[in-house]
Amino acid sequence: MKKIKQSVLQFLGRHFIYGLISFVCKSLRKEVINFEAVKELLDGNKNTIIAFWHSSMLYPWYFHRGRKFMGLTSQSKDGEILARVLRRWGYQTARGSSHKGGKVALEMMVDYAKYEGGVCITPDGPTGPVNKFKPGAVVAAKKSSAPLVMVGVGYGNAIRLKSWDRFYVPKPFSKVRLVYSDPVYIDKDMEHDKVSELIVKCEEKLNALQEQAGKFE
Repeated sequence: MKKIKQSVLQFLGRHFIYGLISFVCKSLRKEVINFEAVKELLDGNKNTIIAFWHSSMLYPWYFHRGRKFMGLTSQSKDGEILARVLRRWGYQTARGSSHKGGKVALEMMVDYAKYEGGVCITPDGPTGPVNKFKPGAVVAAKKSSAPLVMVGVGYGNAIRLKSWDRFYVPKPFSKVRLVYSDPVYIDKDMEHDKVSELIVKCEEKLNALQEQAGKFE
């Protein structure tokens, strides 16, 4: 009986979370900046890697739903919850992080970006350091020859959780702003030192986009 109760609670929890997140995201009043070049890539079925910070990931996951993307989530319980939501939004999912399963997940992302579709990734997730651009997104873009696009995400009215990244939970019917970078094309033969420099530049760019997205009057 205890196991049955646990299964029922887990089932209700999964569906409640999905419905609540979908409702909140659908209610937000969005503003999208510099999306033209990215939209052209996506509408032309050009496989693209899109990166956004973990703390603000809720809406960009929703915004890019239904476009043949793969999402990278951790192998933790929280990662499983996110993976379930993403699958219902039409994503394929790869499970892994820099701590566990990362190599396999990276290989899956590269193959998917080469042959199947785009990839969405939080380059500082799932455990931080916050707003620190780990190599995965750049390496995947380099190996797959897919362009890398970064997007800053700002919420006009949100609750900040007491998590490692101070995760944003936007309030229903509030504003959200997405600010996209131009696509970054990475030569597959780029030397290691240059790749390391590019990772630093991507981190600086994404932080600048995040700051721009978060400026509400």
